[in-house]
This record gives sequence, C-alpha cells and structure tokens, in this order.
Amino acid sequence: MKVILKSDVNKLGKAGALLDVSDGYARNFLLPKNLALKATPAKLNEWKNEQARLKAKDAKDHAEALEIQKKIQGKSVSIAGKAGDNGKLFGSITPAQIAEALEAQHGLKDFDKRNIKLDEVIKQPGNFKFSVKLYPNVQADMTLVVTVA
Repeated sequence: MKVILKSDVNKLGKAGALLDVSDGYARNFLLPKNLALKATPAKLNEWKNEQARLKAKDAKDHAEALEIQKKIQGKSVSIAGKAGDNGKLFGSITPAQIAEALEAQHGLKDFDKRNIKLDEVIKQPGNFKFSVKLYPNVQADMTLVVTVA
C-alpha cells in the first residue's frame, strides 16, 4: 500500500515521503496512529504539487546563498576587543560576536552563530580565518581582524 507520511517515523522515513509499505503495517500502525495518509489519487496530486513547491523554494534559497557567497567571499570582519597589558584579550571572540559584526558590516540579517566555524579559539589580536555556512554545500571563507580597543 502506498502511503504519505505525515510525520517522521523511525527507520521508515521523514514527513512528506511517499512510501510503499505492507498493507498490515499501514492499516494496523501508520493509519490508526495518524502517522500517514493513504495515497489516493487526490492526495498524490497534492503531494506532487507540494514537492514541486518545495523544490522551487530550495532552488531559490540555494541561488540566494550563492549570491551572498559571491558578496562576502574573501572579505574581512573587524572586531575590537579589550586586552590587558600582556596583549591577550579579556575572554575570547565568540561566534555570536562575529555574527553581530557580519550583520553590522556586511548586512547579513538573521544570521545564526552556529553556522560560523572557527579553526581556533581567538584570545589575542591578529588575523584569523573562519568560514560561514550559508546553505548545505555553500560556504564563504572570510578573515576576522581582531584589534585592541
């Protein structure tokens, strides 16, 4: 029996997947627990339309990520930190601070700090390389310039 999953089912598939499962599994588990819908011709048509919409949205998001990558690839971000007499910073520069600086200096709005990957902990002034994940398989490599305020 063909079913369309309404929610994620462990070891079977993710929500929105069209699957062919045994009749008993569908009748006794998936349908009573409201985890799936029977794939009628009308439901299949709705599913195809939804898949086409999701594919178009994914292509649009990927294109936007590539545009942002072209805009910021190789650019630098400057952050000023407070340092002691020995030149070491008080604390370290965090991905959240870099995300704020990206928004202020390059106009990247609603940027998630978890998408910033640092090679090392930054506790001193200097230039450091980091990467920004914009979309799956799309990332921009940038330079962080840390100065003493």
